[in-house]
Amino acid sequence: MKSKVLLLIAGLVLAVSLVLVGCGESNTSTAGAQGSQVLLASGNSQQTGIWVSGTGKVMGAPDVAILTLGVEAQEKTVSEAQSKAAKAMSDIVAALKANGVADKDIQTQWYTISVVTKWDKDTEEQIVVGYRVTNMVTAKLRDINKAGTIIDAVALAGGDLTRVEGISFTIDDPTSYFNQARQEAMEDAEAKAQQMADLAGVGLGKAFYISESGGYIPQPYPVKDYYSFAEGSGSTPISAGELEITLTVQVAYAID
Repeated sequence: MKSKVLLLIAGLVLAVSLVLVGCGESNTSTAGAQGSQVLLASGNSQQTGIWVSGTGKVMGAPDVAILTLGVEAQEKTVSEAQSKAAKAMSDIVAALKANGVADKDIQTQWYTISVVTKWDKDTEEQIVVGYRVTNMVTAKLRDINKAGTIIDAVALAGGDLTRVEGISFTIDDPTSYFNQARQEAMEDAEAKAQQMADLAGVGLGKAFYISESGGYIPQPYPVKDYYSFAEGSGSTPISAGELEITLTVQVAYAID
């Protein structure tokens, strides 16, 4: 009986040992698998390689002007204000077309009818004194050399009701400028990466990741206040200047 008990205990000890060994092997395998995943993730993450950004800037002469203009009329009734604004706006559109602006390049931006009030001291409340109609459009001027002439023509056509919110400039087809800026951005990125590789004492490998951002033509801020032009105000000088086209790339290079 005693020998049977001893054999049973020995069997249990052996079974437990095998289980523990199996658990140890399983944990080791799992740990090994997790370690491989971490290394694999590290190999594809931003922790591996040389990551840099490059910027390309190109100056370009604008060939299109965007003029925001319209009319503003105020009368005692809505119908009177509308009628006055409509007449002035028709004259302005006619002046735009007469100076070579196509129908497709004239677009309404907003049309508003607002109440005009003032404070009445006797009643101590706001009272309606009239109505204001505002009609604004954008006109794309494809010949920017005529911008000043067109503004003068518009001011003459609309008279005291004329409102010019602002003018901006752009490039109709900026593809060639973007291509040049992109090339400069890539060259800038490679130069930075090469310097970093030299400083670190490693070789610069091939790029394995490239991302582009930016690629825009900055627009000047619009004028906050309306400009009013009276008849006979004289010629309006307009200077287009240059635009800066900026493009940024992010590049990751392998380490040799």
